[in-house]
Amino acid sequence: MTNRCGLVAVLGAPNAGKSTLVNALVGQKVAIVSPKAQTTRARLMGIAIEGSSQILLVDTPGIFAPRRRLDRAMVKAAWEGAEHADRVLLVIDAAAKLGDRVEQVLQGVEQRPEPRIVVLNKVDLARKEDLLLIAAKLSERLQPEAVFMISATAGDGVADLKRQLAAGMPEGPWHYPEDQLSDATDRMVAAELTREQLYLQLHAELPYASAVETEKWEDRKDDGSTVIHQQILVERDSQKAIVLGKGGAKLKAIGAAARQAIGEHIGRKVHLFLHVKVNARWDEDRALYREIGLDWAD
Repeated sequence: MTNRCGLVAVLGAPNAGKSTLVNALVGQKVAIVSPKAQTTRARLMGIAIEGSSQILLVDTPGIFAPRRRLDRAMVKAAWEGAEHADRVLLVIDAAAKLGDRVEQVLQGVEQRPEPRIVVLNKVDLARKEDLLLIAAKLSERLQPEAVFMISATAGDGVADLKRQLAAGMPEGPWHYPEDQLSDATDRMVAAELTREQLYLQLHAELPYASAVETEKWEDRKDDGSTVIHQQILVERDSQKAIVLGKGGAKLKAIGAAARQAIGEHIGRKVHLFLHVKVNARWDEDRALYREIGLDWAD
C-alpha cells in the first residue's frame, strides 16, 4: 500500500473547538483545551495516522480582530499555518450563529486556493434545522469538498472525517516516526500545560493577561526525574494576587495539577517550581514570542 503524507490547516474563529478536534483526530491530547476562547496561541502540529496516511494537523490560533501585538502575532500564525496546506479544515461552532467572527474567517478562506473541508462542530448542542441551513449556506459560498457534522468532544463523526482527510493526502513518505504525536518540544508543551491550568483554575479572572515561560529544565541522571522552573507573567499586581491566591493556595493547586500533567506527558517524575512576575509589557518581549512559538508581529 502506498504511503501518503500531507498537511492540514485547521482554521476557525476562537472557541470553535479546533484544539479538541485535533486531539480527537490524533487520538491523544497534543493541544491544550479550555472553555475560553483564544486558548491556542501558536501553531502546533498534531500527527494523526489513518491506514497508510500520515496527517499533519496544524492547530492554529483562532482568527479574530487583533488589537495588540500578541493578537496580531496569533492571527498571523493562523493564516501562515494554512500556507501550502494540502487541505484547509474550516471548523465552525454549529451551536453559535454565523456572526462577525465567523465572517472574518470565511472572507479569508474563500480567497485561498487550497481545497477545503467544512466541519460543523458541537452539533449535539445545535438544532437540526439550523445545522442544515448553515451547511447549505457554507456549501454554496465555499464550494467545499465535503461538509461534516461532528461533535469533537464526544467523538461523533470524527472517524469519517479522518478517513476523508487520509484519502486526500498526497502520495509520499511519512515525515515523522509512527509513534510521534506532535512536533512541539517537551519544553514548549510543559509551558502550555501550566498555562492550561491557569485557564481552567482561574476561569475568567485572568486568561489573556498572562503567559508562561520555561526558564530552566534539568534532567537529573541520579534519579531520572526532571526539574523545571517556570515563570508566570502577568500585567498587574492585582493579577499576581489572583494567581497566588490566599496564602499561595491557588498557585500551589495550579502547580500540582501542572506537575502531574507534565509528568504524564514526559513519562517521568517532575519537580515543578513556579513563580509569578509582574511585567506590564511582557507581550512586547521578543524572546518570549520565540519561547511560545510565535513570530514577532509588527
